[in-house]
Amino acid sequence: MQRLPLLLAVVCSLILPTSAGDRTLHSFKKLHLDKYYWSEGAMFGDLNRDGRPDAVSGPYWWEGPEFSKRHEIYPPTMTFTLKKADGTEEKIPGFEGALGKKNAYSTDNFFSFIYDFNGDGWNDLLTYGLPGTPALLYFNPAGKDQPWARHSVFDAVDNESPTFADITGDGRPEILCNSGGTFGYASPNWKDVTAKWSFTSISGKGPWGNFNHGLGFGDVNGDGRFDILERGAWWEQPKPGGSAIWTRHPVMFSPGGGAQMFAYDVNGDGAQDVITSIAGHGYGLGWYEQLREKDADGHPQFRGHVFMNKEASENRYGVMFSQLHAVELVDMDGDGLKDIITGKCFWAHGPTGDPDPGAPAVLYWFQLVRGADGRIDWIPHLIDDDSGVGRQIGMADVNGDGHQDLIIGNKKGTFVFLHETRKVSETEWLKAQPKVKFADAGDKQLKAEDVIQRTGAPRTATRPPQASPVK
Repeated sequence: MQRLPLLLAVVCSLILPTSAGDRTLHSFKKLHLDKYYWSEGAMFGDLNRDGRPDAVSGPYWWEGPEFSKRHEIYPPTMTFTLKKADGTEEKIPGFEGALGKKNAYSTDNFFSFIYDFNGDGWNDLLTYGLPGTPALLYFNPAGKDQPWARHSVFDAVDNESPTFADITGDGRPEILCNSGGTFGYASPNWKDVTAKWSFTSISGKGPWGNFNHGLGFGDVNGDGRFDILERGAWWEQPKPGGSAIWTRHPVMFSPGGGAQMFAYDVNGDGAQDVITSIAGHGYGLGWYEQLREKDADGHPQFRGHVFMNKEASENRYGVMFSQLHAVELVDMDGDGLKDIITGKCFWAHGPTGDPDPGAPAVLYWFQLVRGADGRIDWIPHLIDDDSGVGRQIGMADVNGDGHQDLIIGNKKGTFVFLHETRKVSETEWLKAQPKVKFADAGDKQLKAEDVIQRTGAPRTATRPPQASPVK
């Protein structure tokens, strides 16, 4: 058991446009739990059975809600050697990230998920590493301060945005990913979760390699079953007992290959739209509106709305940043509408790869607003400018105040952002409100060739990612 000081940083204020009788300022207290690079993702979950979410990132977990007491899950043995300008060398814990000079990856830990796998009442930990590496299951030692027993349960989790969710509707989650060149999900034998998990392919084999970008799920057609989203299509889940191969409906949601994808009714018309980043290693954030008109086969059609891209003038509020490699969807302001959380993935391909690798590592949430005339606006609120995202954003209400808090793991370390609110005067509220700079910007439908030109060609090869060319 180890105690670490929490590094408190600047509180970044956000303002919500609300009614005249409700002036609420939203801010985030930034806790820098660890400055070393251990993981590209992090998660919240109750690990000590006290009813409050704890924080997990890499080989450590911190007791919530204070996050001042740290414990090891597995031995943190990784180090790298930094060569200094004076010729001396320093050994630094973790993988080489912001404290180093070269590109590296936390090969054994990109994503973390918390669930009670063996039914003993203690939540366990499931992690995925660099795409193409195994899924690892760590059993909670039931409150004992000792290394967690580890089991390799699935040999190759592919895709750069795999997740863990109940895709089949049986009440238990599965690993949603690519594997062996197909889309599908891996399920355990719940009577023996340490045995190798079986993979169910929902597609034929295709050009989907380890580093395929863009993946998610949702009920696209409203039939009550989850479908799978990928950058170039949505896969329709058949009725129980139907075909093992799901029906693929081609739609170019993300020509550049993005991150997590979501089905959500953005405009409130009753049809599920699709939210995605346009390129995890380039620019672009948008939503694809499901139209009332169907195609010749009676399937949904979509219209793209890209509201943030490469140029500041392409966003109503003048916001732009690159490398949107993690995206989440959650109601941040309690208005009943889900908002987008995303940011810049710091050094996604290192200090010289991808557009603007040295730009501030920003973290934003985009507030969904439905106008009376049917128009949609996504109002950007800056959370922080020196953290960014990794490949995963964790969310939970860690202190029971009804507001979503965030956790980030990436090459700058591990961060928790505690969501706080307070009532303010109308003057203060108006002063902090995001201002429209380009009234005619946003709502742009990009063509595939436009996105590829801006971000580099889509990546499908089964090799470690290299820097994408930018014209």
